[in-house]
Amino acid sequence: MTMMRLLFIFALAIFTIDNVSGQEKRSDMAKFTLVIHGGAGTILKKNMTAEKELAYRDKLKEALSAGYGILSKGGSSIDAVEAAIIIMEDSPLFNAGKGAVFTSEGKNEMDASIMDGKTLEAGSVAMVNTIKNPISAARAVMEQSPHVMMVGEGAVKFAKEQNLEIVDSSYFYDEKRYQQWQDFKGSIGTQMDHSDERADNTTEQINAEFNEPVDEKFGTVGAVAIDVNGNIAAGTSTGGMTNKMYGRVGDSPIIGAGTYANNKTCGVSSTGHGEYFMRAVVAYDISAIMEHKGVSLQEAADEVIHNKLIKLGGSGGIISVDSEGNFALTFNTEGMYRGSIREDGVPSVSIYKD
Repeated sequence: MTMMRLLFIFALAIFTIDNVSGQEKRSDMAKFTLVIHGGAGTILKKNMTAEKELAYRDKLKEALSAGYGILSKGGSSIDAVEAAIIIMEDSPLFNAGKGAVFTSEGKNEMDASIMDGKTLEAGSVAMVNTIKNPISAARAVMEQSPHVMMVGEGAVKFAKEQNLEIVDSSYFYDEKRYQQWQDFKGSIGTQMDHSDERADNTTEQINAEFNEPVDEKFGTVGAVAIDVNGNIAAGTSTGGMTNKMYGRVGDSPIIGAGTYANNKTCGVSSTGHGEYFMRAVVAYDISAIMEHKGVSLQEAADEVIHNKLIKLGGSGGIISVDSEGNFALTFNTEGMYRGSIREDGVPSVSIYKD
């Protein structure tokens, strides 16, 4: 065999090794994960019609598809999270955006937050009623202001300055949501400023939000993703609690309670009884347990949702993705609207405890 032939074979071998290595690297870099939720509560199959269940499943798949379209092209997790949440905000099926519930004053008020796990930057808005997509306003606060949270009229003014879509408050009116509020008021009254009635009223509010016979569509929405560059993002959006008192804000816009993201550990979006999620700092606690105990995402999520939260009396769930693309969809209720998708493009959606 001539020297020229040997050199040719050697060069071909080096090229082949480099090419295979490059393919493996590209395959690894192509990995990403997106998970979403549309609320957790007493979701029972016996209370769900086939048509209603199909509507939920189709909308969850649509949200997953929106995020997948971004991640599959190498887009950022922040973009994917925002896109997925917008689909759910625009649907009256969920308690966010178009499907927001009514306050004790007969208004629709929305909250949202988003966080970037690479930089730990975050943004949120609360008590807004004319911003079509609150999650976009939360992102604008994160990226275009020096602040983390803006509320009420100030948040709306800022959203206008950022050229976000502003709508009349009537856009958020939904007849079934309005009737839910009327039925709730009629069943227990609205005297929420008497201390001896607060506990009972809060229980009824949760039932109104989470009980299918009372309300056929409900649920805070959220999304968590890790992109091909390993960056994690999380976001949450909600219409709050049915008949909530004036000025009440739940966990959804609170960084560390309703939303948290850190590339070192995980991203989390919460849904449930917000007062307990704030007291337990649920989203951050899952990340902290992973970091300080060295346990898996699922182990951390189980400890918080099935142990700590229950001991406090809280109900609900979380979706989460860790730095390796593993995900946890964990809840202590009868069901949670939820879905996931990875680089293979096959969506998976679930509703009940199964």
